[in-house]
Amino acid sequence: MTAYPPISEQLDDLESAREEGRRKMDWATQHMPILEHVREEFVDEQPFEGERIGMAMHVEAKTAILVETLADGGAEVAVTGCNPLSTHDDVSAALDTHENITSYAKRGVDDEEYYDAIEAVIAHEPTVTVDDGMDLVAAIHEDYPELIDGIVGGAEETTTGVHRLRAMDADGALDYPVFAVNDTPMKRLFDNVHGTGESSLASIAMTTNLSWAGKNVVVAGFGYCGKGVARKAAGQNANVIVTEVEPRRALEAHMEGYEVMPMAEAAEVGDVFLTTTGNRDVVVEEHFEVMQDGVLLANAGHFDIEIDLEALDDLAVDRYEARDGVEAYELEDGRRLNVIAEGRLVNLAAPVSLGHPVEVMDQSFGIQAVCVREMLENGDQYEAGVHDVPDELDTEIAEIKLEAEGVDFDSLTDTQRDYMGSWDHGT
Repeated sequence: MTAYPPISEQLDDLESAREEGRRKMDWATQHMPILEHVREEFVDEQPFEGERIGMAMHVEAKTAILVETLADGGAEVAVTGCNPLSTHDDVSAALDTHENITSYAKRGVDDEEYYDAIEAVIAHEPTVTVDDGMDLVAAIHEDYPELIDGIVGGAEETTTGVHRLRAMDADGALDYPVFAVNDTPMKRLFDNVHGTGESSLASIAMTTNLSWAGKNVVVAGFGYCGKGVARKAAGQNANVIVTEVEPRRALEAHMEGYEVMPMAEAAEVGDVFLTTTGNRDVVVEEHFEVMQDGVLLANAGHFDIEIDLEALDDLAVDRYEARDGVEAYELEDGRRLNVIAEGRLVNLAAPVSLGHPVEVMDQSFGIQAVCVREMLENGDQYEAGVHDVPDELDTEIAEIKLEAEGVDFDSLTDTQRDYMGSWDHGT
């Protein structure tokens, strides 16, 4: 395996980086009551003592609180990034000071360094994996299958990763159990909708200094992330156009009041294009050829494959940096198509992006934390493959959040519970 160094061996002004990273983490902690609650339990109970947790995540302040929560629960944690542009080096350096954490995450690595860092995490021989995009799981299965017998299970954070895992499971190639954290209500309803919607639009606005009002915003895909982007864009007075390949989602978007049309038609009228599908080649050459001068192209999917930048580069006669984080592709007829954050995950890869709001990620990472606990406590109950998060874990996190917010809610009476659990009540 690679001898890729931890972040603390790669930075020049290490102490300043650690200080700034800790400052960011302290701010996040103030607004993450779920993880603080869970951390207190883990510190008292030490459920992960003797375990090794390998993580490939977006290493920024909110994620760092999850990493420390697991480490404070007794685990040895090795962590790296899951996107070359989403790591905050100062946060990574601050994590690396924890006696139970080794961080290899560094911003701006090339492909070789990216996978070297994943291999460095694997070298710790994890007993549990926590992934965002499935690159860690894939690397273990493809290159280090001898380690699988020692892995109890894992958890996957995002839509793209769950898609990949389900495909792997369908092929009979997934050799240990993984929780589909992305698919549980506390993740989808808040992280995907509110988190992706708010952070993607905020990152684009801060990067471009342009308004949403009155613009034709084309949202590719109407899954939970697409719904969030569409809702938040409409709330900022944009005209929202949705493109979809799934008829029920297309109908849902139509019934929500959005325009629905094929991308070939939307390409002619859109001002901003934001892909949220998790699939590849969503915006391609035929679309670039009919777009208006000055359009913005951005991606909110996990990988940078939704916008065909190779085809756009072939069409361009010139490329230049129009703004920090915005690359203009000038076509032969003088039109300029502007790509934000290299087509990577815009809410984390744009220069001024900070990812999802803190409160939203508190919920998602709370689910991750209790899923790791569940896998280690009851791993023998889960066969190899993709598993839904047990509903009681999802409910546990919701209840912690409601209590922190001072929100009370009803519960079923015994009579109601009996009624809902019985089949023999007539009209």
